[in-house]
Amino acid sequence: MKCEALEPATIGEIIEMALSDHASFDQIRALHGLGPDEVKVLMRQNLKPGSYRAWRRRVRAFADRREVYK
Repeated sequence: MKCEALEPATIGEIIEMALSDHASFDQIRALHGLGPDEVKVLMRQNLKPGSYRAWRRRVRAFADRREVYK
């Protein structure tokens, strides 16, 4: 499934899941068929640059502290 073919409502749901600390990339893949790299591209395309950088920084920080996170 490509990011360009997604409905705006689906894109919003994926962004909401990605921003949540409780949804993993595996859950996003199970529901929407997008892997981590595709989610990152979608987030980069739909968030402001500063918001995207802050999200990536937060995901990396949580991943360093937890074995299983995004």
